[in-house]
Amino acid sequence: QVQLVESGGGLVQSGGSLRLSCVASGFPFSIYGMMWYRQAPGKEREWVASIGINGAITSYPDSVKGRFTISRDNAKNTVYLQMNSLKLEDTAVYYCRGKDTWGQGTQVTVSS
Repeated sequence: QVQLVESGGGLVQSGGSLRLSCVASGFPFSIYGMMWYRQAPGKEREWVASIGINGAITSYPDSVKGRFTISRDNAKNTVYLQMNSLKLEDTAVYYCRGKDTWGQGTQVTVSS
């Protein structure tokens, strides 16, 4: 079955960096665009990054543009989210999405 498994979350100080990974299985990963979303406590889930099938096209909302970078390795069925210059407001559960499927999420907590 289609499965997305995120990892790489954790506790980091403000200004620090983390790299999230999402390993996909059960579908032809290389022909699907992939996305990252996040959901903070008490807030709606919001989109944070998208990447096209070959990685050449990426997009971000203004809230993370210039700080977050999405990438993919089709040979490893994996999509990444490099997060730099993290802020307190980046604290959230981060979810991978592809082929109409959500991963289970990974918690990112930014402390002051």
